[in-house]
Amino acid sequence: MDRALAEARLGAERGEVPVGALLVAPDGTAFADHNRTREVSDPTAHAEIRVIRAAAEKLGDWRLLDHTLYVTLEPCAMCAGAIVLARIPRLVFAAADPKAGMCGSLANLVQDSRLNHFVELETGVGADEASRMLREFFAARRGGPGTASVTSDGAP
Repeated sequence: MDRALAEARLGAERGEVPVGALLVAPDGTAFADHNRTREVSDPTAHAEIRVIRAAAEKLGDWRLLDHTLYVTLEPCAMCAGAIVLARIPRLVFAAADPKAGMCGSLANLVQDSRLNHFVELETGVGADEASRMLREFFAARRGGPGTASVTSDGAP
């Protein structure tokens, strides 16, 4: 999670919502990135999507079996769907997202028994630091102390 948090900090420095992700393969190969929606003008350029795409391209396979995904914020519907489609078996996320989180907050797409893949979840790892980064980022953007909860796409 430390590397995902470092990616989130890098994203914040670049004006992106501070969300970082790290996808680790069974052999220890790791893919790390942060949100880049503003940088590349792409609403799908969330950290999770970027590491999933990078790993699939490098491995030449869309199935990322036996990988673990670490993310600093609970994935949204798009990212949760991609996690299921990529068959990632384990997800560890830091901060819950009560407005857009689809891994337990609003719904739990990654553990929906109607789907053909079930993801093991671990939550709260690094939550204090991830939450602090998000609060500080949005407080700076709003010009005040800012304690409102936020979504993974940056909406209040």
